[in-house]
Amino acid sequence: MSKWDVSQSAEWLHAEALVWDAHAGFESVPDADLSELRRWRDSGVDYLSINAGYDVRPWENTIAVLGAYRFWLAAHADDYLMAETVDDVRRAKAEGKMAVTFDIEGMNALNGDLGMVELYHRLGVRQMLFAYNLNNAAGGGCHDVDTGLTPFGRDVVGEMNRVGMLVDCSHSAYRTTLEAMEVSEVPVVFSHSNARALCDHERNIRDEQIKACAATGGVVGINGIGFFLAGNRPDVEAMLHNLQYMRDLVGAAHLGLGLDCSFHQEDLTELLTGHSDFWPSSQYAGDNPGFVAVESLPRLTELMLTGGFTEDEVRGILGGNFLRIAAQVWRPAIV
Repeated sequence: MSKWDVSQSAEWLHAEALVWDAHAGFESVPDADLSELRRWRDSGVDYLSINAGYDVRPWENTIAVLGAYRFWLAAHADDYLMAETVDDVRRAKAEGKMAVTFDIEGMNALNGDLGMVELYHRLGVRQMLFAYNLNNAAGGGCHDVDTGLTPFGRDVVGEMNRVGMLVDCSHSAYRTTLEAMEVSEVPVVFSHSNARALCDHERNIRDEQIKACAATGGVVGINGIGFFLAGNRPDVEAMLHNLQYMRDLVGAAHLGLGLDCSFHQEDLTELLTGHSDFWPSSQYAGDNPGFVAVESLPRLTELMLTGGFTEDEVRGILGGNFLRIAAQVWRPAIV
């Protein structure tokens, strides 16, 4: 009997393929219970990018989180591997571990200092986005006036390209993302963004953004948050609809997964109601977003196999596509 309650073929493929979750969106605090990471391991995930900070919190919190998370992961090295390169990700899978790196949602974490990019890279950050919903010194957020990429933001893109950090356009404004994709010399990603054509939410991205991302050679990761899925349905069927739509638009080679799954939903409910500037009520009706749980990933694999995707396309979406981009962009920390 399948341990994931899916067909034998889906179970085999999900276990054999490299599964990459481009973003876990739990609230980034130094005392987070990282033992919850076992949920990803038990669901067949081989690599996870953990959110270490975002514009809602002061930049100092990001440093504290990275210190605490690295300490915890080092103490649990039998199960987790802090990755620097894609070879580390492959090695983690071969050893039955889950590879981990970090991401930052918004460039307030730089505190206006370009030199912080390399420091964060040394601490394990492998992707960073411009602005978390609201504008900052680097560029525009998706729920704010679209001012575009600033001169500082352009310099940051160049520095990210230099050190080997993925330029992530999720949560950012339309013009900012297009300008970032023009500036970057390497492929750009949307780590956790859905199609606005299917759900007209400001956090989702337009066809032009999806096409521009693909034109850089990049990847769009589909998330599982109800707010951003048609009918406010946090289920794998709605995620599959996004995958099918974007495959028809740009091809399966430019698709991946960034669930944005939270450890503790009650923490986010409190945040939504307490920070209406970042999460305007016009876009976030109610206080319960609803998430596709990471445990649903094997079921998504099965749905892709029965929903018109080839086995090679499923392998790419599960992780091969993001792995390909990371192989082009990531570099070991500069010492």
